[in-house]
Amino acid sequence: MANGQWYPPEWPDRIRELAEGRLTPVVPKRAATVMLLKDSGAGPAVHMLRRRSSMAFAGGAYAYPGGGVDPRDEQPIRWAGPTRAWWARRLGVEEAVAQAIVCAAVRETYEEAGVLLAGPTADSVIGDTTGEDWEADRAALVARDVSFAEFLDRRGLVLRSDLLGAWTRWITPEFEPRRYDTWFFVAALPEGQRTRNASTEADRTVWTRPADAAASYDKGELLMMPPTIATLRQLTPYDSAAHALAAAPDRDLTPVLAQARLEDGEIVLSWPGHDEFTKHIPTGGAPA
Repeated sequence: MANGQWYPPEWPDRIRELAEGRLTPVVPKRAATVMLLKDSGAGPAVHMLRRRSSMAFAGGAYAYPGGGVDPRDEQPIRWAGPTRAWWARRLGVEEAVAQAIVCAAVRETYEEAGVLLAGPTADSVIGDTTGEDWEADRAALVARDVSFAEFLDRRGLVLRSDLLGAWTRWITPEFEPRRYDTWFFVAALPEGQRTRNASTEADRTVWTRPADAAASYDKGELLMMPPTIATLRQLTPYDSAAHALAAAPDRDLTPVLAQARLEDGEIVLSWPGHDEFTKHIPTGGAPA
């Protein structure tokens, strides 16, 4: 392939099964991911991780820190920023679900990148989060030994929902065996904090300008799923993390869901609004 689009070889067969009524779509699990930005001399850079090649889902692909919602993310939690009702309207879900999605975004960023969007007060952010005691807390979160609410309580911190901007929403295609309803957020790296590869699911992390990562994808050098390269391209116009965050409230959160149809003896796989990902799959051949 000319670019680095992630394309599982089993997709054509699963698409045919779905079209013929032999495949029942899996209910997608709610998830959140965060495009963490920091300013550089050449514009904002985004933090990305490469999923281990052994991962069942998108192994070897570059992505952002993120993961599934924990049921306990709906527990009462120390909260600052826009209200849960505001987030419910923004995300198009019920208040409890909105809290869980925002909580998952903040929690997963801490679990996978070591960056914590929380502070002692509603207008402050924690500084350095390195050290053995912090690592013990992070490991307990990953193991689900404690909930994020319990972690914040013990640390005397409040979740800073105002540090997040909702950017877009993608739902894994109906023919995928592992499906996620994922909200993408943008956030700026808090002053005094630094990222690290804290994820057992990643074998490397990078800070890269969105335009550079997109160029590497176009050359086939970096493997990415459609939502990742699409959001990278959407970030390229912004000259600072603050400008990207300022643009978030006006972003359309209508879910992007792949569509597959039979047309002239081939399967056409497309993502509405993202023509670059369209694939034409002959009924007996490989995608073009």
